[in-house]
Amino acid sequence: MSSGGTNPRGPRWYAGVTGYQWLVLAVASAGWIFDCFENQLFNITRGHLLPEMMGVAADHPSVKYYGDMFLGILLLGGFTGGVLFGSVADRIGRRPAMVLTILVYSIFSGLTFFAQELWQVGVLRFLVAMGTGGEWAVAAALVAEVFPPNARTHASGIFHATSTLGTWLATLAGLAVGENWRYAFLIGVVPALLVLWVRASVRESDAWSSRVVAEEGKTRGSFRELLLHRVWGPRAMLGMLLAAVGLATYWGVTVGSQDMVRDFLLARGVSPEEAAARGKFAYGIVVSLGGGLGLFCFGPFARWLGRRRAFAWALVLAAAVVPVTCYLPQSYGQLLALLPLYGFLTLGFHAGFAIYFPELFPTHLRGTGAGFCFNGGRLLAAPTLWFSGWLKSQPGVDLRLAITLLASIFLLGLLFLIFLPETKDRPLPE
Repeated sequence: MSSGGTNPRGPRWYAGVTGYQWLVLAVASAGWIFDCFENQLFNITRGHLLPEMMGVAADHPSVKYYGDMFLGILLLGGFTGGVLFGSVADRIGRRPAMVLTILVYSIFSGLTFFAQELWQVGVLRFLVAMGTGGEWAVAAALVAEVFPPNARTHASGIFHATSTLGTWLATLAGLAVGENWRYAFLIGVVPALLVLWVRASVRESDAWSSRVVAEEGKTRGSFRELLLHRVWGPRAMLGMLLAAVGLATYWGVTVGSQDMVRDFLLARGVSPEEAAARGKFAYGIVVSLGGGLGLFCFGPFARWLGRRRAFAWALVLAAAVVPVTCYLPQSYGQLLALLPLYGFLTLGFHAGFAIYFPELFPTHLRGTGAGFCFNGGRLLAAPTLWFSGWLKSQPGVDLRLAITLLASIFLLGLLFLIFLPETKDRPLPE
């Protein structure tokens, strides 16, 4: 008899989950919430940050160009940190690696308050992204290892879904500080306090600790083994390609909704200041609300259909909803009505990365493999963002067309899924 809440006669997925396991989920999710908060701060404040740094008007084409260029830098930093700290987590343990990543992204976010040149912001964004990319890899591995098999899918999906709270916090911070964008980054130091909670509450993963004892002398977190192994290597490369689809479309399509709403309002005579504020609200609250619901729903969806079929349906529906949202609305109210569905479909399947990637690799390579897949996807997605920035900055190019073209990337994911294994109802590789 199946469990996980899919059979009404079977036990609920959370039956038997201990208080400590819930605590681990809470701590990991808090780290991921602030992870996303740090990543979103630039996106929310760039409308004021970039014009001030460059000495140009807010509607200057270079603002869109450098906005996507800096998001590309963020992806490169996320790749570097995700791969580095994922390997560190396999070598020294999940708990100390999580502490390191939180400190990295908190400290360098706070230092952005003092930036005086555009290149300084770029360097600090890269370093912040190293911490945020690493935190996801560590936390995803920890949640997968701590929760029992019947609860793992749901717990991992909930972990990733809490990112929505980080987006909301960043949006509220950005709206609160207005043109005083530096104060938003100063708030970014606060997550460093989370380190105290991690150190006091979280034990090392039993799965990692037991493998250390059983495999004494064996190299953990080896990129050579990950990439050259006949099983783990292809999984790592295909997982990275699948993540690239999600991350390229997230920054180019999902986050692009902020500029889409702003341009929609500007074309209807709304003042630039009001259009910018409404764009922040539409993306940071409305789209993110739909996205958060999609993230929470993907766990049960993947438990029911399996990982590969859930991803496939999500990618097809995401590609379909974008042109509808871009071209169908004739009023701001109609656009707002569609944006939750837009977020639900374009963002929801990202929860599958936290569910799926840790299930593809053995314990001694789990952080390395999951980090390589998710954050390697950032590396591959970066050129797409640079292309997106160039495309959106071209005179006469309709932003709706640019976003619709970028949405075709969703369909590439179907190709990669063909060669990836199904992990539903299978134990974690050892």
